[in-house]
Amino acid sequence: MQPHATRRSFLAGSSLAAAAGAWRAGSMAGAPRATTLRAWESSTSLAPGVPGVDYAPVITPNGTTLPHRVVGGVKVFHLIAEDVLHEFAPGMQAHCWGYNGRVHGPTIEAVEGDLVRIYVTNRLPVPTTLHWHGLLIPNGMDGVGGLTQRPLQPGETFRYEFEVRQYGTYMYHSHHDEMTQMAMGMMGLFVIHPRHPNEPEPDRDYAILLSEWKLEPGTRRPDPNEMVDFNVLTFNAKIAPATQALVARTGERVRIRIGNLSAMDHHPIHLHGHSFLVTETDGGVIPAAGRWPEVSLLVPTGSTRTLEFVADNPGDWALHCHMTHHLMTQMGHDVPNLIGVEHSLFDEKIGAVVPEFTNVPGDMPRDVVSDTPTDQAGGDDSVPANSLPMISTRGPFGYVTMSGMFTVLKVRDQLSSTGEAEPYVHPPGTLADRASAEQMRADGIDA
Repeated sequence: MQPHATRRSFLAGSSLAAAAGAWRAGSMAGAPRATTLRAWESSTSLAPGVPGVDYAPVITPNGTTLPHRVVGGVKVFHLIAEDVLHEFAPGMQAHCWGYNGRVHGPTIEAVEGDLVRIYVTNRLPVPTTLHWHGLLIPNGMDGVGGLTQRPLQPGETFRYEFEVRQYGTYMYHSHHDEMTQMAMGMMGLFVIHPRHPNEPEPDRDYAILLSEWKLEPGTRRPDPNEMVDFNVLTFNAKIAPATQALVARTGERVRIRIGNLSAMDHHPIHLHGHSFLVTETDGGVIPAAGRWPEVSLLVPTGSTRTLEFVADNPGDWALHCHMTHHLMTQMGHDVPNLIGVEHSLFDEKIGAVVPEFTNVPGDMPRDVVSDTPTDQAGGDDSVPANSLPMISTRGPFGYVTMSGMFTVLKVRDQLSSTGEAEPYVHPPGTLADRASAEQMRADGIDA
């Protein structure tokens, strides 16, 4: 089948409702879905879902998945709230709060019907709680400090235990002094897979958490009091060029789960080169007849959205927030009007004292997580410590004048043996370049 035919049939939605996931054995197709949402006590004795057997694990670019063990049929997890020295990109580090040494915290994965037990240890200097955003659980497990539980004091460990009675993309975050603790990075993704999927599972399943920060140049702590002027906008707590690319082989089905725990902003996420179907919200699966095609999807703050498509168009395709100021880093209101200024020249000057950006390979943004401090100022005291150029991503043709909420979907006919995408080679006649005077005259255009 030709790629465009595959895409049309996918968008029509008929194939989605017709078959179970191809990677699974298929014996569960047609099995009834658990729908009881108020029977909080476990009554089904379901075996815990096994990654790679009962579901394909989700991929969190620049992130990781929280490990678990099974004890007496219960999936046991451990989250540790603690101070984290986090690197947004080389040259920009901040003392944030997160979980298990990460900002954001690791992604939690479970299967519909699993009984989960999550221990939360507080190594912060202040009380905290943990809220399971969007999950249908007993009231005493909801994690709202002062309302459904007493706050978790420094040094204490609490146990949260519940049966997951739904599936989809959800989140977790502190729900005690939220303005401060969420602004410091205390959040993560919670993905629940269906026990009996009635639609094909994707070949690539990505998850991205959106957030925003205020980090003034020269400072080392995010400002939790900011309400308007956020200047660091992130995908999975990274800004381009440190955002890890999404990769797919031509013809593969791709799912992208997007959660938004920004303090104030909604984010219209735009994908180049493809259209997609909106298949889920954090309220549940959208019936096939109610799905709609998009190329940009507004993700409201406090919500998740899931999109799916067939990667049928090879190339390097931008995936970014379409709020134009969210594609810049540490932009301030005291910046003069730069209309007509060649931004890349300005950035190259800054790059002279931020060597990390002059040494970026010429392909596309890559994962550059580092556990060691970076000498971002290069010894030049005229550049504030812990500051970056506003527009600073390097591509194969020079500077890509986007930072912040920006990454790349790399679609290739073939991937390397390690699953990585080789540099894209444009077929003849498919790359925009300088027009010849002869061709312009032939087409009736004045040179």
